[in-house]
Amino acid sequence: MRVHLVDGTYELFRYHFSPGNRDAERGAARGVVHSMLQLVDDGATHIGIATDQVIESFRNELWPGYKTGEGVPPELMAQFPLVEEALAAAGFCIWPMVKHEADDAMGAAARKAALDPEVEQVLVCTPDKDLAQCVTADGRIVQYDRRQQKLIDHQAVVDKFGVVPESIPDYLALVGDTADGFPGLAGWGARSTATVLAYYIHLENIPDAVGQWEVSVRGSAKLAATLAENRELAMLFRRIATIDDGAPTFDGLDELEWAGPTPEFPELMSRLGGDHLVERADDLKRRLGKT
Repeated sequence: MRVHLVDGTYELFRYHFSPGNRDAERGAARGVVHSMLQLVDDGATHIGIATDQVIESFRNELWPGYKTGEGVPPELMAQFPLVEEALAAAGFCIWPMVKHEADDAMGAAARKAALDPEVEQVLVCTPDKDLAQCVTADGRIVQYDRRQQKLIDHQAVVDKFGVVPESIPDYLALVGDTADGFPGLAGWGARSTATVLAYYIHLENIPDAVGQWEVSVRGSAKLAATLAENRELAMLFRRIATIDDGAPTFDGLDELEWAGPTPEFPELMSRLGGDHLVERADDLKRRLGKT
């Protein structure tokens, strides 16, 4: 069994800003439903979809500059409840996050699913770098960029960032993440951070005194001093960048199995201008023998 975990928020944004979207008020929601049905058509059987229409999370309490919903078009925000309702009616398992983010739900679900012996592989369907921390060396959890049809395994994470997946929160803590709204530490760039963390793995293993470092990087004295002076801040940024496995997702794998659309699906699709998707879902249900 393979489990597919999808970033519904990413998908909604992607379809909203697509050059082909001619319906600003409903097109993105319709596009996500179509995309998920295509995922089933491509062979996916167990699917979980996470959203976070409440952009703010517990991380906003940790860092005042953390990302908010400011600047998100209102017509896009208004489609979150639409797509959540439509996906549920289409027969998908969906997790609308409130205190957590969609990333937390996907990461928590991935690690939980990977513990089940029936699961051969978990595909976390998002290109978001934050989820790289969940990728495992044994290949049981990988990322998958559906748009580029690109599989991101353990080696791909190392090749891209220069560190192993478990070091990704430490990496982001030092270099910062402009998309999420925290700056990292001054002077710590991608190359120096990768070199140091490739050896030390985690922040707490990096000595305060540069004379104790076992690696050589340009400007190491200044980097060591910056980290020594701001270690508590770096640890806070790591906390912010770390997936919270406490996000509520599923209890049993059977919840993730696509069973076909519910009786409410046609009416919802009519509201979204997606009547053609009703026939598509019914056809999939028949072909897959869902009753």
